[in-house]
Amino acid sequence: MKAALKEQILTVLAEIPPGRVTTYGRIAAMTEGATPRLVARALRELPGGHGLPWFRVITASRKLADHPGADEQRRRLIDEGVAFDVRGRVSPERMWP
Repeated sequence: MKAALKEQILTVLAEIPPGRVTTYGRIAAMTEGATPRLVARALRELPGGHGLPWFRVITASRKLADHPGADEQRRRLIDEGVAFDVRGRVSPERMWP
């Protein structure tokens, strides 16, 4: 992945406000050429201690992606006031932008 594209992804990620979520696809649409898969890859490659709100990124179906950090992601979102319905989806009102 080109450094400029990764920088765009991380810049968008840093702008997601607490208590809100966005999708891999929405982040990709805010860049010059990323795809949802490239966004996921950029998140997987974040170094430890980075401080970016990776946990605010969910799938287009408004669910958490199946990954090793999903339990921590759910916990962090709940701590920010994000609720999940019985199907595990986040309310559309919590979507950003």
